[in-house]
Amino acid sequence: MTDTAGPAAAPAAGAAPDTATGPAAGAAPDTAPAPAADTAAGTAADGPPRIAPTTRVLLHDLAVRRDRDEWIVGRMTTRTFVALPAAGARAVELLGAGLSVGRTEETLRAETGEEFDIADFVGDLAALGFVARIGDHAVPDAEPPRASLPWLRPRHVRLALHPVLPLLVGALLAAAVVVLVRRPYLLPGYRDLLWSRHGSVVLLSGAAAGWTLLLAHELAHLVTARAAGVPGKMRLGTRLQFLVMQTDISGIELAPRRHRLTAYLAGIALNLSVASSLVLALALTETGTTVHRLLAAALLLALLPLPFQCMVFTRTDLYFVLQDLTGCRDLYGDGLAYARYRARRSVRNVRTGRTGRRGVRAGGRDQDPSARLPAHERRAVRLYSVVLVVGTAACLTFMAAVTLPVDVALLVRAVRGLGPGHGLAGNADAVTVLVVLGGVNVLWLVTWWRNRRSRRSRRSHRSAGAT
Repeated sequence: MTDTAGPAAAPAAGAAPDTATGPAAGAAPDTAPAPAADTAAGTAADGPPRIAPTTRVLLHDLAVRRDRDEWIVGRMTTRTFVALPAAGARAVELLGAGLSVGRTEETLRAETGEEFDIADFVGDLAALGFVARIGDHAVPDAEPPRASLPWLRPRHVRLALHPVLPLLVGALLAAAVVVLVRRPYLLPGYRDLLWSRHGSVVLLSGAAAGWTLLLAHELAHLVTARAAGVPGKMRLGTRLQFLVMQTDISGIELAPRRHRLTAYLAGIALNLSVASSLVLALALTETGTTVHRLLAAALLLALLPLPFQCMVFTRTDLYFVLQDLTGCRDLYGDGLAYARYRARRSVRNVRTGRTGRRGVRAGGRDQDPSARLPAHERRAVRLYSVVLVVGTAACLTFMAAVTLPVDVALLVRAVRGLGPGHGLAGNADAVTVLVVLGGVNVLWLVTWWRNRRSRRSRRSHRSAGAT
């Protein structure tokens, strides 16, 4: 699962694949040069120094990419990115070239015929961490987020973005499909996971193989993003009731579309490649042998994550592909906001009996949040909000009706299986179930709580900075 975002503030261009290729960590709200309604040149005492028309600023190393009618501007070191209109990108260019605040305003006025408050704009850039120095005053810089495998350089993995690689994956997949068409009995079923009569052995081997494949899946995202010059960081996360590993590849927004889509789809490509290789290996082994059963179980484990990737309402890899192709900045966040707006409208209409009324109060919570979006984004967000609501409801219903009762039954059975009357094998089997199944649930709770605290901390810091 990718996360650009991760999982994150509003993504600038739809990054972080699972890996849910992950919204987007480090992204920031859209910022543009503000019209000169306010001419205040100063900030709070603990903020950046006072900005005068003659002030020059030194910007950090920023990357810029055009995206439809906007420009994505970001700093790879801190993985902070923002979508700007053309005038905003031009202001960044002029300030970066050494023009003073006043000179930048004059140039923009001559080019566009509009007035802009560049002093205010510089303050916004400083808040994003884009400004290194204002006049003679250095701007404090935040410590950059740590990357996974920092020793891995783009030159080490540049072949991950070679255009021939997808063709090789496609050829391997085609070969596996041909084998399965000719020998369909090689396609595994759920019984292949029960390759041993000892449940503890099945659980331990399945957990080891599953986590190994999961790590390889995320490494595929990380390696592909690193080849594009994006640092990337792997971490545990939660998507509804699922414990996932996700890779924050914020910064891939600035890469060409082919590189972005390759990074988002790298994990799925790895699963398909492993599964295809296992199909070819199965064709070379004798049916019924231990090796054949192990290969069949591994094949099923490699295929099981693929249906999950279609659950785009949990921000999986395919979600980031969808977000990129639709040109949405934050498909999940905007879809969730629109779904909440529709839910409030429905509740209010039921309470008041005015189910046919369409009017809404201007501003506040009754304002349609999708109305501010461009037409192509608005259509995509409204459609996605339906998928989000239906998919989330179905997922939570399945958890309540199936997953949770099964987990509780297995844990209760394991507890009852402990004691001197059950023998060494029985106790070992019960302990294994408690450790593996109980451990996964505890890890989910710990990860959910930690990420929740982290999000609340980021929100409080942003609120403190805004005041």
